[in-house]
Amino acid sequence: MCYDVNVYIHIEAIMETAILTLRVPQEIKEQLGKLAEATHRSQSFLGSEAIRRYIDLESWQIAEIQLAVAEADAGEFASDAEFNAVIEKHAG
Repeated sequence: MCYDVNVYIHIEAIMETAILTLRVPQEIKEQLGKLAEATHRSQSFLGSEAIRRYIDLESWQIAEIQLAVAEADAGEFASDAEFNAVIEKHAG
């Protein structure tokens, strides 16, 4: 069974917020409640922070993938010697 969780997202330092309603499994809701209690933070704060971190990570990964694709499209590949040097360095 899923439950609705309201998350208030703080945008920049001006404290503008928007309401976002999510359906999460009961277990996640309970864990969020326990974490909020233990950290003396609101569930809204923790939910907002988790979403912000997720967006930051996913955005970084997408940007890196797009950069790698652009490099590949431009023919910018490691030479066999460069590749083998990296393998030797990390695989021993």
